[in-house]
Amino acid sequence: MKLLAVRRLLRIQRVVIRYQLDEMLFELPLPFWLRALSCLLPWRWLPRKPLDLSRGARLRLALEDLGPIFIKFGQLLSTRRDLMPPDIADELARLQDQVPPFPEAQSIALIERQLGAPVSELFARFDSQPLASASVAQVHAAQLKTGEEVVVKVVRPGLKPVIRQDLAWLFLIARIAEKASADARRLHPVEVVSDYEKTIYDELDLLREAANASQLRRNFDGSPLLYVPQVYWDLCRHQVLVMERIYGIPVTDLATLADQRTDMKLLAERGVEIFFTQVFRDSFFHADMHPGNIFVSTRTPWSPQYIAIDCGIVGSLTDEDQDYLARNLLAFFKRDYRKVAQLHIDSGWVPAETKVNEFEAAIRTVCEPIFERPLKDISFGQLLLRLFQTARRFNMEVQPQLVLLQKTLLNIEGLGRQLYPDLDLWSTAQPFLERWMRERISPLHLLRNLQQQAEQVPHLSQIARDTLERLQQSQREEQRPSSGHWPLRLLGAALIGAGTIQGLAPLLAAWPAWLMVGGGLYLVLRR
Repeated sequence: MKLLAVRRLLRIQRVVIRYQLDEMLFELPLPFWLRALSCLLPWRWLPRKPLDLSRGARLRLALEDLGPIFIKFGQLLSTRRDLMPPDIADELARLQDQVPPFPEAQSIALIERQLGAPVSELFARFDSQPLASASVAQVHAAQLKTGEEVVVKVVRPGLKPVIRQDLAWLFLIARIAEKASADARRLHPVEVVSDYEKTIYDELDLLREAANASQLRRNFDGSPLLYVPQVYWDLCRHQVLVMERIYGIPVTDLATLADQRTDMKLLAERGVEIFFTQVFRDSFFHADMHPGNIFVSTRTPWSPQYIAIDCGIVGSLTDEDQDYLARNLLAFFKRDYRKVAQLHIDSGWVPAETKVNEFEAAIRTVCEPIFERPLKDISFGQLLLRLFQTARRFNMEVQPQLVLLQKTLLNIEGLGRQLYPDLDLWSTAQPFLERWMRERISPLHLLRNLQQQAEQVPHLSQIARDTLERLQQSQREEQRPSSGHWPLRLLGAALIGAGTIQGLAPLLAAWPAWLMVGGGLYLVLRR
């Protein structure tokens, strides 16, 4: 791994020199000591011929040369036009679906090896020229023997060694950062890289993507908001995916959307609704929502429907995460900064000794300016910077399990800016969250929780019975007749403690907890 990491570092250095990215870096307003560092780089002492490329093109070509991890980073940057100069953002947008393809012969050979037959036998028509090419895979158009138009997605060959090298460097940088900086430790960089390692390797398995697409399609079956193409499972393998071909307008093709008189305001609002539906209703969200993966149907422009592809990366949240996020967002919408501060303390995101009043004042200072303003007037980049400063002051820790959600939120914001700059993200999301919270405490939802917990009672009873038998066996082996009741009393005390903690939940939903308390009291007090 160390040898691979050194080779990769040399590769990165060659790319930086080739595209003169160091010139772009040292044009920025850097501290004196960093600017002085430029004099120590040996290649800067040699004459270099200026490149006949724009700075955006140089950066894009460098990211393409460095491989999938860097390409995905460029894809994310391309959605943040509020943070990037327009010329760089335009070039990086080409990374979404215009990554150079790999040779057709390699693609066909891999498909035939995975499916065990020539493409001429598998398909009525197969277009060897790629339809699109991205960082991890490329896509070919085809037609099944039964007449359906499909796309065939195939993973790029030789990706794993490059990804392994990049991850080795990312882990090294993360470990150094954790040792060198308290601020970095609060960001949990090693855990973040570990999560990303799992995500990127999962994305190389197209069977996993097929399963994700099927689940997302089922979640929005018949919905006017989102359409997900059908997967043809008989032709899917770990490195090959065959799914329905869709015909839509790229979400960034604003001119074509305007020509068909698309309701852009409704389109932007539905994008927000889709995101919150996936996160809170389904706890299963598309986590790679850059514009290259999103299209708009041409069927009903007055009631626009999104089409989502490339479900290789999805995220999910626990019930606790969902509840925590919803309560925080609703408190933000209502400007109840006291509650926001208390929720952070109760959840353990900031130390328990944090003074609520001081934390509340800091959050108010950061968040108050963003409300009652259209999206185009809100700088989320500045907001994130100020929130980080607040986090550093109060030792707030970043939660690694929410990294995918944060990335998706950045994509959603970037997309919203392009579609309808006057969209008020907050007023669009607030009614959805309020409705979701009402449903969480509705009698039907509580009854469903009761049913789920009742299904666990036989299992819990068996665990309790097994525990009692082990305690009684231990008592007989130790032959201590004078302490015959202590195992039952110990079990009772445990039941009281566990039940009391769970009993803090809503009463109807927590009846097994109170049953545990009652059983524990009986065992403790019985003679």
